[in-house]
Amino acid sequence: MQRNSDLLQFILSMVLMGTIGIFRRWIPVSSELLAFFRGLIGAASLFLYTKLTGKGGAVSSGKIDPLLFAGGIVLGLNWIFLFEAYRFTTIAKATLCYYMEPTIVLFLSPVLFNESLSGRKILCGLGSLAGMVLVSGVLESGSGAQDLRGIACGLCAACFYALVVIFNKKCRQKNVYRRTMIELLTAAIVLIPYLLLTRSFSHTEWNPTVIALILLVGVVHTGLVYVMYFGSMTKLRAQTVSLLSYIDPLTALAVSVLVLKEPISVPAILGAVMILGCAVLMEKEQR
Repeated sequence: MQRNSDLLQFILSMVLMGTIGIFRRWIPVSSELLAFFRGLIGAASLFLYTKLTGKGGAVSSGKIDPLLFAGGIVLGLNWIFLFEAYRFTTIAKATLCYYMEPTIVLFLSPVLFNESLSGRKILCGLGSLAGMVLVSGVLESGSGAQDLRGIACGLCAACFYALVVIFNKKCRQKNVYRRTMIELLTAAIVLIPYLLLTRSFSHTEWNPTVIALILLVGVVHTGLVYVMYFGSMTKLRAQTVSLLSYIDPLTALAVSVLVLKEPISVPAILGAVMILGCAVLMEKEQR
């Protein structure tokens, strides 16, 4: 019974992650302002959860690992570029660009983690890159400048998320809730000077709907998602977690095509299969 509950929590967290793109479309604020509120509200939500449940771990008297602050900075940049990708291209394309992150980490792993690259991993990496070319539409005649800008933002988001993964892998802080809280709060704080400089707060038309949607993204799509994700993944098999993680991009694809009626070409569908398929094969070999 408990395993079914953990399984349901993990699946729900992946579905929620896959729907954030549609909510970004409905929130008429700048990407950096939305990233700021997501980090701030998400950190507050996790803090409240850890205080109520006691899962924050003991507060260490030592220094906080600097990699947590670095991870928070790149996390904020990751969100900004991802939200911009949602603005300029379809949710499907933006999400698939974002899922190039495993390929980026793969090619950096020999330098950063002294991990060897097998022939299978190299072929999977090259397959993902070929899939990205198909998804981008550069070989087709219908891709405009705005679409390509969104794709570029999605790839930048993938690069910054790869750095988030790398920093967390090297970080000494083991409590995932405390680690995530610090990163979320850092992501929000580092954006404050830029937001004040650009006067993003005053340039936004605030109304109850906008405020409610921002709270939804911060509390549900960040705080609640991370609670369900971290709370369930440690109790499930690694193979199960890896496989179910792809509910996120599949949900985003479904939202893009079925809900928003965004077009997707046959080559893009083939590219999506290549990217996600190669990512699955890479993870399977690593276990």
